[in-house]
Amino acid sequence: MKKIAYYPGCTMKTTGANAEKTAHTVAAAIGIELDELEKWNCCGTVFQLTDDAIMHHVGSIRNLIHTQEQGYDELTTLCAICYNTVKRVDALYAKNTEKRERLTAFLDEVEKYRGSVKVKHFLEFFKDDGNLEKLSGSVKKPLAGLKVMPYYGCLLLRPEEMAIDDRENPSLMEEILKAVGAEPIESPYRIECCGSYETVENPALVAQRTDNIVSDSKKRGAQMIITACPLCQFNLDSRQRDVASAFAGFSPIPVLYFTQLLHIALGGDPALAGFAEHSIDPTPILSSLNII
Repeated sequence: MKKIAYYPGCTMKTTGANAEKTAHTVAAAIGIELDELEKWNCCGTVFQLTDDAIMHHVGSIRNLIHTQEQGYDELTTLCAICYNTVKRVDALYAKNTEKRERLTAFLDEVEKYRGSVKVKHFLEFFKDDGNLEKLSGSVKKPLAGLKVMPYYGCLLLRPEEMAIDDRENPSLMEEILKAVGAEPIESPYRIECCGSYETVENPALVAQRTDNIVSDSKKRGAQMIITACPLCQFNLDSRQRDVASAFAGFSPIPVLYFTQLLHIALGGDPALAGFAEHSIDPTPILSSLNII
């Protein structure tokens, strides 16, 4: 079992806890142990584009320092937002001498970051040789008959240098779904923004985007959607109630973390998956296909 430094970020300890709990089942199937950082803090939530907002990058650098303190040169996370933020800060630190010096000055009481940590989203391990085969070989509850639309959103694919897959036509989650027996449903909306933090100030906008994404996936035959982003999961799941109120004839669809679905395929306890915490319960669909 290969140990990998794991940065959970804030959401995986709160509303996204069902993603983290089920991720350990998935990691074990491909020979990985997620070793949570002994010390970690918020990554800063989003990568700050304001040129002089150096202080906002400190949180991510601290997590990279904690990774090297634990003796790791590789760090993974489950959250698409954390992945994008930490990786972009790492790239900034490597390329911008002036900002690197200023960040180092903010952190004069801790070990200096050596810039030696590689940041990977957990999904990227399925690009490694043999891991899709390991996943497939560990399946105990094949997802035969289940049609799933994988939703990538923004932060796994943009900007280009942070993309874990082809920005316009990703296929990684589709291959993962095939490995566990599900049928992936491709939709052009799988790479569209869900509305992100506009869910706070402009929920009607997010409801409209949710309607576009969900309705198109259902039109194409999807029975559920999977994602790797806690904010996307929240928006696409909870905002369906707003969509149902605003648009006659709308029918809901479950939106899960990819780890939850893989956990079930690997024979994991359905109770651990935390389906009851979602607005749209996937249990009726999974039960109808004798998956749970």
